[in-house]
Amino acid sequence: MKGKVVRFLPALFSVLAMTLAASPSGAEEDPDVAWGKALIEANCARCHGTGLTDDSKHPEAPTFRTLPARYPLDALEEAFVEGISTGHPDMPEFVATPDQIAAIIAYIGSLVRE
Repeated sequence: MKGKVVRFLPALFSVLAMTLAASPSGAEEDPDVAWGKALIEANCARCHGTGLTDDSKHPEAPTFRTLPARYPLDALEEAFVEGISTGHPDMPEFVATPDQIAAIIAYIGSLVRE
């Protein structure tokens, strides 16, 4: 009986691994997307909606999920490179490193639903 159980375990683990990988909770998140999300939540969430469903708290601050429909991602990247200093009138100046910009753009791109 022990031999049958031992041979069964690798198959069981294989099936479990495939099931977890196929489910959203088991899928690993892209590290750049996760970092971009953290940066946006830390620096922008007090005014902007940062996720797929939340609304902006500031009436003139667009939600991040709508940005790709309003601006091409490469234009947003260029705006971040130059240092965003305009937006809604009381928006603070935001300057990011190239790595931070790449992560932010990766996160914004991840919000696009087709």
